[in-house]
Amino acid sequence: MALALGAAPAGAHNLGFTEVRVSMEGGSFGVDVYCDLDALALGVDASADSAALAAEIAARAAPAQDELAAKLIDFLSRRLRLRFDGEPAPYAITFPERGHPRPAGAGPSFFGLVAHLSGRIPKGAKGATFFASRAFPLVRLTWRSATGGTPVEEVLVPGAESHLYPLAGAPPDEPAGETAWRFLTLGFTHILPKGLDHILFVLGLTLLSPRPRPLLAQITAFTLAHTLSLGLSTYGVFHLPSRVVEPLIALSIVYVAVENLLTTRLSTSRLVLVFAFGLLHGLGFAGVLGELGWPEGRRLLALLAFNAGVEAGQVTVVALALMVMAGWAKAGGSRLRLVRGASVAIAAVGAFWAVSRVVSP
Repeated sequence: MALALGAAPAGAHNLGFTEVRVSMEGGSFGVDVYCDLDALALGVDASADSAALAAEIAARAAPAQDELAAKLIDFLSRRLRLRFDGEPAPYAITFPERGHPRPAGAGPSFFGLVAHLSGRIPKGAKGATFFASRAFPLVRLTWRSATGGTPVEEVLVPGAESHLYPLAGAPPDEPAGETAWRFLTLGFTHILPKGLDHILFVLGLTLLSPRPRPLLAQITAFTLAHTLSLGLSTYGVFHLPSRVVEPLIALSIVYVAVENLLTTRLSTSRLVLVFAFGLLHGLGFAGVLGELGWPEGRRLLALLAFNAGVEAGQVTVVALALMVMAGWAKAGGSRLRLVRGASVAIAAVGAFWAVSRVVSP
């Protein structure tokens, strides 16, 4: 069995998913794990500069490098499980790219981007499941049978175990309720805790006026827009590349925050722009969801469930923001000072993102 696990680069609407491809042959399984092994070895975020990480490890003595490799093996061994009939199967781990030249166009890496796990399928095993701990992000899982046939795909939320994959015969269809719950969870977690850019945009909307009517008008315009663009993109009607969408999303955050500094009243022009910005955010959702894949025959159900999860996340952000603003006012704080301070901070973060996404798309 071969399993590939790769973390996608971070982005504005990136769900941070891990790709897992599974295949079995001749009573054996293999696991190819694609991720930033240097970052894992040093215990830093995968967004860190890969050249600096590779140079830091290369500068260490050989025993220290071997110690880092042992830590990597221990990390993967404790957090990844391949179970046959409910029992975890032991596996060995190697790093096949270590010590070999990097492919043309690939970034620098000391350990490489592949950790290979290998072992034997227990005799008489009837089914297998895959599990990754919460230390890993979303998992896009693909099972491939040694006898061929259509690959089976599944998306796992962090800490979830896959459905049972039968070693013989066709796997059963996922119940509709499970599909809906899975994509509802994906939508919610994309806002809380992972969607910082989306959170800042919604906070910017909330800061203009905490009164229900203007706030509801903005949230409704934003919701309708991102639902529309996500649907159109999902069905192939309209699409924009992420290198265009992501900087524009960052600029939308800047605009809303700066306008909060210039006005205290909701205008029709703001609603129009909020609707336009919602279209951008929906296209950002669509880019990542397209990479994750949609369940066969249940795209509409998954789309509606994902949007419902996004809305639940948005409502939670708004509720928390209103609670903080109410607490600030009760403590005697100036609302104007809070709005200005928060808006300046939001604008600064958005501007930084806009520049970084243009320079390093």
